[in-house]
Parts: sequence; C-alpha cells; structure tokens
Amino acid sequence: MSSEPQFLSFKGLKQYTPEDGWGQVNAILQSHTQQQAAAQAQAQPTQPVPENVPTLTETFDQAQDSAAVFDPLINELFEQLRVPPSDDLTQTWRTIAAEVNLLTERMALQRELQERLQKLDQELVNLRGTILSHLADVQQAADQQLTSARLRAEVSALAQTKLSAKLRTKP
Repeated sequence: MSSEPQFLSFKGLKQYTPEDGWGQVNAILQSHTQQQAAAQAQAQPTQPVPENVPTLTETFDQAQDSAAVFDPLINELFEQLRVPPSDDLTQTWRTIAAEVNLLTERMALQRELQERLQKLDQELVNLRGTILSHLADVQQAADQQLTSARLRAEVSALAQTKLSAKLRTKP
C-alpha cells in the first residue's frame, strides 16, 4: 500500500501502511501534504485549484465547510451509516441467533442426558446380572439343603427299619 491520500479523511479514521503501521488518516494526509508541497516547490508550477472544491489533502474539518457546497447530503448519508438499522429483518436475525443459541444449549443437554441414560442402562444391566447371580447362589444353596434333607430322611428311614427289625427279633 502506498501512502497516497485517501478519499475519506474523518477524525479518528485510521489507515494501515506497511512502513508506519496503523496511523491516523489526518496525520498521513498532513505528511503527504508536506511531501507534495516540497515536491511542488522543486517542480514546475501546477494549474490552480478552483475555490469551493475540496481536495484530497484537506482534512475533514477543513473540508466540512466546502462539503456543503460540494454535496449537501453527504453529512446525512454518513449519519445514516453510523446509526444501526432497526428494521424487521434485523430483529428477525436477532431472533434466529437467539434460537440457534437455545438450540445449541438444548442439543448439549440432550447429549449429556443421552450419556447419562447410557450409563444408567449399563448400571441396570449390571444390577440384573448381579441379582441373577445371587438368585443362582440361593437356588444352589436350597438344592444342597434339599439334598441333605433327603439324605437325612433316607438315613433316618433306614435306621428305623433296621432298629425296628432288631427289636422284633427275640434274642
């Protein structure tokens, strides 16, 4: 980028040049004006500039008075550009942005709830397995008790028959 003057020279407006970085447009314009004046002093005389026509080297403050002659609606145009639009489209976009934010939050909550549901489902599967394992242990213990009870009953019945046979016989 060269350090040539720009068409817009408002107060506070900045311009970037590779040599100087970010700088005020007014300062750049003033340095450019000084360079031009020095060059014109060494060069041939140029054609005169008519009055009431703003030049590129004037700052905004200097050109404000002549801007009214140049274009009376320019100030109104720049004022309209500074004021943000307040039409239905802007409000609709704000509503859409708010809804997108809400949708994003709800989707994150949904993901979190799905992860919690998967963990809960896994815990339920583990609990069912543990309960079935305990039931199998109880069934095995009951089967052993039943087998022991049958065995005692058979031993008791055998002992009764033997004892009663011995008691019936006379010595």
